[in-house]
Amino acid sequence: MTTADLMVKEERDTVFSWDRILPRLREEFGETAFANWFVPIRHTGVRSGTLQLTVPTRFMRDWIMTHYGDRIRALCSVEDPSIRQVNLSVNAAAPAQPKSQPVAQAPLPPTPPVQMRRSPSTSSVRDSRSKGSQQGASVAPPVAMPSVIAPAPALPDDLSAPLDPRYTFESFVTGATNEFACAAARRIVDSSQAVFNPLFLYGGVGLGKTHLMHAIAHAIRSRHPERRVIYLSAEKFMYSFVRALRYKDTMAFKEQFRSVDVLMIDDVQFISGKDTTQEEFFHTFNALVDQGRQVVISADKSPADLDDIGDRLRSRLSSGLVADIHPTTYDLRLGILSTKAETSGVVVPPKVLEFLAHKISSNIRELEGALTRLIAHAQLVGRALSLETAQDVLRDLLRANDRRVTIDEIQKRVAEHFQLRVSDMHSARRSRSIARPRQIAMFLSKQLTSRSLPEIGRKFGGRDHTTVIHAVKKINQLMSSDTAFAEDVELLRRMLET
Repeated sequence: MTTADLMVKEERDTVFSWDRILPRLREEFGETAFANWFVPIRHTGVRSGTLQLTVPTRFMRDWIMTHYGDRIRALCSVEDPSIRQVNLSVNAAAPAQPKSQPVAQAPLPPTPPVQMRRSPSTSSVRDSRSKGSQQGASVAPPVAMPSVIAPAPALPDDLSAPLDPRYTFESFVTGATNEFACAAARRIVDSSQAVFNPLFLYGGVGLGKTHLMHAIAHAIRSRHPERRVIYLSAEKFMYSFVRALRYKDTMAFKEQFRSVDVLMIDDVQFISGKDTTQEEFFHTFNALVDQGRQVVISADKSPADLDDIGDRLRSRLSSGLVADIHPTTYDLRLGILSTKAETSGVVVPPKVLEFLAHKISSNIRELEGALTRLIAHAQLVGRALSLETAQDVLRDLLRANDRRVTIDEIQKRVAEHFQLRVSDMHSARRSRSIARPRQIAMFLSKQLTSRSLPEIGRKFGGRDHTTVIHAVKKINQLMSSDTAFAEDVELLRRMLET
């Protein structure tokens, strides 16, 4: 027999041998694993005792070799003792096997057991099939290899959180306090490539972060339907990761999140202190940025102020564009109320809108909630809205907002407590007897008011926002180490809140 004849025989035998392996893999690991991981494999031959296989992606190669490599090698060795190794390489353009080529259905020789680590669900499926075989149930016939490379597993329908149809760019009212963040969000939608990676939006509760996140997702899905967008809260990201750990399915989790075009994580502060979740989020973040995919993140604080966040992750979060959404101004609040009133179908007198814009300055959600209550009252009771009606219906909400503490009140109370002049709160003097009370006043201003860090700094003699950040951190440290000092600050807080 010539050398050419031997090569033809070897290729024919190895094709036949690989086809005999497939039914075993399907029987052992179940339909889902077989379709996801084994169907995309292409067999290219046997060379020098090594079975050559290819798959479309590097991720698929790593997953198969980690979870199924030993079993594939054992089955191939039994089928052909000359096979000592299995080489799995990446070739996205690998030719498909002919569709007419059936998987061999010859009797399967016994194979030695190989200890494998399996998930509970897969084991239960195989156990039930094994019992069925013992009772005379027929084994499912093997399937033929497809003529094209199978796509990666599809994302679950419930992976991305639902989007609120009300939260669009058209319904987002811009003003001096949020126009920069809104412009950055629109730039991401208009660009086909990642421009700010990540875009980090931060601001207080109810200032419009979530609205902007939903608006970005809506716009991208509308203008670029081919792009895969995932929007979800950090809490749901953490839940999905913990679930993947529980079911030993972390590689599928990685593939799901690292194969998207735009990843949007809301309220990232909720992963503070969750070291394992932070580690996975960090690697997911890096993988997407390295591939040029867009990442959008929101939080209630800037990256520098997030507590219990690792330095690596903090540095990554700060590496893109950080956009602050400041507390609303009167004009912006009035504009938001006017827009909402126009779409309600109820006539709301301008005086009522102005009254609400003056009285409720905490956040937009509370402001919109107040208007919703008034509109519902008018529709259900059938009474026209007036200033007197607004004061009566919103009595509890207005009373709560009337108790809002101002920075001036804080400065006055702290100065009296430490027997200082209020002017010392604005002075440039740095002696400890003045600097420490000033830091306490800054700390309480951050805790008890909705003012931004730059606004607080300006109220203390035109200081920079970094000075306020330092003061807050310093007071937190002293309170955790000095019980008497903590009691003193807590006393001041209670005096201001009552």
